[in-house]
Amino acid sequence: MQIELVPASAEQLPLVRNLYQFYAYDSSDWEAEDVEIDGRFYIHEPHLARYWQEPGWSAQLILADGFIAGFLLIERCELPGLDAAEFADLFILRKYRRQGIGRALVAQLMGDGTPWVVRFYRQDALACAFWQALLAQLPLRALPISPADGEDELLSYLINPPTH
Repeated sequence: MQIELVPASAEQLPLVRNLYQFYAYDSSDWEAEDVEIDGRFYIHEPHLARYWQEPGWSAQLILADGFIAGFLLIERCELPGLDAAEFADLFILRKYRRQGIGRALVAQLMGDGTPWVVRFYRQDALACAFWQALLAQLPLRALPISPADGEDELLSYLINPPTH
């Protein structure tokens, strides 16, 4: 299977928004989210737009053999004192899961030694299993980041921390 990570253009924002509905659905069991009156999950539109507006932020489509397999949202980490990209939201459609796509993306993006931050919710069993297994298998240095006040539900790691 050929895996590609392709920048999503601003014209593809509706496509990412549609895929985000599946992402929200997958997490609705542990986030206890309800759908809005129109039958969709809430998406904070100003935050979503930042992926096309802010420096260091981007939305990427994941293609598997040319077909849309999911998305990756990348942000500049906003934790104090950390200058790193953040692997913010990774979503892979169920059809493409457990085929090594997430592992390939992490190895591709984080394999160059630059610092990255990964944050995921303790309640998200799928994300916890994915990241714990991946960090144990890949030759990436990962340091846990102490939670900020009020963020005890998030597990955070600095990948490829600076060595100075």
